[in-house]
Formats: sequence, structure tokens, C-alpha cells
Amino acid sequence: MTTLKEQLHEDLTAAIRNRDELRSSTIRLTLAAVTSEEVAGRTKRELSDADVLKVIGREAKKRREAAEAFGTAGRAEQAARELAEGEVLAGYLPRQLSDEELAAIVTAAVAESGATGPQGMGAVMKLVRPKVEGLAEGGRVAAAVKSALVG
Repeated sequence: MTTLKEQLHEDLTAAIRNRDELRSSTIRLTLAAVTSEEVAGRTKRELSDADVLKVIGREAKKRREAAEAFGTAGRAEQAARELAEGEVLAGYLPRQLSDEELAAIVTAAVAESGATGPQGMGAVMKLVRPKVEGLAEGGRVAAAVKSALVG
């Protein structure tokens, strides 16, 4: 079985062969981020698939934020490019939870913790975070918890 990093290398080779500039540049930048993460710190280490997924998730988030910034600045062409790169990276990430699925997890955690009001947000987040790790972005989770506690 190939690791996620090996899969990225294979996909990069295929994208270069197919002259797919968007995929090849996106994967190349992602592999550079993975390598940078591997050599960060005092000793070089090999990243696990879970760690590589975190790096890909971070890269995808950067693309979304950049697309939003370009869009508000009136630079539609760059925004479209960033969104396209984000779509390439999304192919490597697990399926994200829908709003309904996230709300169900949050509701169960609120009931389990017995939290009432915004002061219980930390306790609820502590229960929710392990269940949605890698399946929902932190901002979405925090917003869902906040709305469940306030509403």
C-alpha cells in the first residue's frame, strides 16, 4: 500500500506527463510544504499519513483564504486559480462533514457535557474536537458550538 506522500509523488509525475500545469504546480507546492514540515524542528522525521493530511488541509485552507482575499480585492482571475488549486487539494482530503452531521455531533456533545450558555464552550469543544478532527474546519466547529449554546 502506498503512503499519501508516495501518492502525491505519483500524481505529480502523472500531472507533468499530462502537461497539467495547475495540478503539477499545486502538488509541487504541497510536497514542498510536506518536506518543510519534515525538516522542521531539531531532527528530520518521516511524516505519517495523518500528518501529511494535516499539511494538505493547511494548504487547502490557505487557498480558500487567498481566494477570498483576491475576490474582495477584485482580482477574479487569481481568486479562480486559488479555488481551482483548492479543488485539487480537496481530492486528497477526507469528505467534510455536512452542516447537519456537524450539528448532530455538537448537540450530542452539549447534552453530554451539560453545558448551558457560552461559558461552556470549552467543555463542549473538548468533546467535539476528537470526533471531527480532519472532517470539519475549526472555525465551522466553533460556530456550530456557539450557535448550539446560544440558540
